[in-house]
Order: sequence, then C-alpha cells, then structure tokens
Amino acid sequence: MGNSVKSHFSKKDRELRPEEMDELREAFKEFDKDHDGFIGCKDLGNCMRTMGYMPTEMELIELSQQINMNLGGHVDFEDFVELMGPKLLAETADMIGVKELRDAFKEFDTNGDGKISTSELREAMKKLLGQQVGHRDLEDILRDIDLNGDGHVDFEEFVRMMSR
Repeated sequence: MGNSVKSHFSKKDRELRPEEMDELREAFKEFDKDHDGFIGCKDLGNCMRTMGYMPTEMELIELSQQINMNLGGHVDFEDFVELMGPKLLAETADMIGVKELRDAFKEFDTNGDGKISTSELREAMKKLLGQQVGHRDLEDILRDIDLNGDGHVDFEEFVRMMSR
C-alpha cells in the first residue's frame, strides 16, 4: 500500500485490514473488464453497488467529476482504495461483501454455468420460501431482474437484485 493512500487517512482512522484490501481488489478486478488496471467512470457505480453501497445519482456525478478532473476519467487500484477505503471503514456490519454475494450466487447457480436459469431460480425460491412459486410470479421476478433480457440472471443482475 503506497504512502499516498496512507496519508489520506487521518491518524484516528484505522488501516484497512488485509481482508478488506482483498475485497477491494476482488471488486476492482471484477470491473476491470479489459484488465488494463483501470476502471472507467461508468463502471464505478456498478462496482460500488456490487460492494453493497447505494450511491445516489448525485454522489456518482460528483465522483465522476472528481475522477474526470483529477484522474483522467478512470481509476486505478490505488485511486479506488482512496475512494472506497473510507466507505469500507465506515461500513456497517450488516453490509454484504463481494465474497458473500459470490457464495450466494453459487447457491442459486446449481450447474455452475455463471448464470441462473428459470428452473434454478424456481428451485432457489422453493428453498427460500419453503413453497413453489407460481410460473407467472417467477416470470415477473425474472423480467424484473433480467436487465439484458437473455432469460437468465448473471452475477451483475444478481447483485442489483440483492442490493434493492
């Protein structure tokens, strides 16, 4: 961890724990789609939601202005730690992290293909609710979650569903 990151935290703030750094690194990697070491402005909002934060439009606008002015429109891992570190330190115990979301996603995605099908969703709902969910209800749920309309729920859609 570079000195520039440390100097941003005042003395009374504790350092990020190794597992918190891992969570940040994991989230960063997830959204660094082209593996160039940077996240674009528009992905930052999704990344924050993945980590359990609900940034308002205003926060995102301010953040992207800050990023565009100071960081050339994208964020490297160290910038990301500076932006998200304080949020992580302030986060409440009941927020869900990336690892927990991933584990939950795997529970739903029984065949491990990286997406949740209608039948997998039906099974999961049955387990959760202890009863069968009607076909129409299931269709409504899926339509609500399935943003790209491919008939499956991918990890990003799952995260959005879980963070509502």
